[in-house]
Amino acid sequence: MAEVTLRPKTDIDIMVEAEVITPDNFAGKSAAEIGALIVWQGPREFPLSNFFDVQGNGGSSAQETTIIVDGNVPRVKRIGQQMTAGKVIIKGDAGMHVGSAMAGGEIVVEGDAESWAGMEMIGGLLHIKGNTKDHVGCAYRGSWHGMTGGRIVIDGNAMNQLGGGISGGEIIVNGNVDNFCGIRANGGLIVVKGNAFRTVGAEMTNGIIVVGGHISRFTPGFQYQDVEKDLKFGDIECPGEYKKFAGDYAMPQKVKGIMYVSSEFNGGL
Repeated sequence: MAEVTLRPKTDIDIMVEAEVITPDNFAGKSAAEIGALIVWQGPREFPLSNFFDVQGNGGSSAQETTIIVDGNVPRVKRIGQQMTAGKVIIKGDAGMHVGSAMAGGEIVVEGDAESWAGMEMIGGLLHIKGNTKDHVGCAYRGSWHGMTGGRIVIDGNAMNQLGGGISGGEIIVNGNVDNFCGIRANGGLIVVKGNAFRTVGAEMTNGIIVVGGHISRFTPGFQYQDVEKDLKFGDIECPGEYKKFAGDYAMPQKVKGIMYVSSEFNGGL
């Protein structure tokens, strides 16, 4: 496995669009060729080497290439976008759209991630060890289908519209979420091990959402079904007792969405 290390040269003011930072683009290239790849900052084009010191050569294929971003890059957008194989490790915070539309491989963010992480993701693994902001695994503006495959793991908290329009794949949040988690979900699995604020599963028509903590404001379009214990979805385990609801019946079409809510922390439902 070949490793390419990118070290930020300086703090970045205007955001940099760097979708070229993928194993697919680095494979088969020398450090000099990688440094010459073009990124955008505002309306201007620059070589990647304007912003990063580049060490190491790409592997013979994307699968054989690991990229290490050695530092905080919250103002570098689209790292790992549309990657199909290989690995990206960000040793700090990541900018917007990290892992957007990724189809394979693995991205590890050791810090926090900005909004739109894993947007319309197709496959692979995106692991964020810190917190994230809005629209993780979500559909882009004007689209109805968000994440369709792969897995997103968030060790911390997420904010608004996590998994909006999710059609497949899995999102696991070990912390809390804010508003509109799983809005317009039509497939896939979302597991929130902490608390959620409001409108979980609004306009949901298919898929599964699990909330292991307390929901402050429960979505009114869900109907109680039953109680189940110790849920398991493949290798994802959710121990404890859960109230099972179907919804969202505010939608006119046939409803197949399922929400499991912790009995322990939602006694009033």
